[in-house]
Amino acid sequence: MAMGWLSHRLPDFITIHGPVDISLRGEEDPVSFERDLIDIRLSYGRFHYREHSTEEIAVDAVFPVCTPGFLAQHGPVNTTANLLALPLIHTDWGPAASSFPSWRSWFETALLTPGRDIQRGLTANSSKAALDLALGGLGVALGQGIYSADLIEKGLLIRPVRRVLELGQPYCLTIPQRSARKTAVSAFRSWFTNECLRSIKSPSLTI
Repeated sequence: MAMGWLSHRLPDFITIHGPVDISLRGEEDPVSFERDLIDIRLSYGRFHYREHSTEEIAVDAVFPVCTPGFLAQHGPVNTTANLLALPLIHTDWGPAASSFPSWRSWFETALLTPGRDIQRGLTANSSKAALDLALGGLGVALGQGIYSADLIEKGLLIRPVRRVLELGQPYCLTIPQRSARKTAVSAFRSWFTNECLRSIKSPSLTI
């Protein structure tokens, strides 16, 4: 999960719970909880930390998003097939996240088979970076709900079609036993889970 998404929300946590020592780190799974003294870890997928207590937060989904200006210039988009003719922004999740959806897999849910040229266009290495390209009016991205909700609520992005595709794995929180009873960790867990669910289940994303 992008650090920016979390850092923009941390002032609310501090306002509620007061000053607390927090160190944010963005690293690929798996990580060493003991070596790095990690108290709480957000991961994509259930399978990284079987030796620790892990709970599923939510399953996110992706759907097409673009700016109103882009749609006004390139639209209208009346059907899913119309998107095949538009500039698409791709997200290269890398081999470690192969269960994340692609434009090809999204089109296939609509029983459409894109040609070989589906991969042409701009590519970003994270869903947040892909959204930034879409915000620049450069094309249509597959936006994750957790990152897109605020932007859609503010009118910065719109959904040209409503079809969604769920991610292949849930987002999960892992807390080692030594940290489970810490008051700050427990408070952060509850607050963070609510923030994630508030984004993913935002009314702006209702199908």
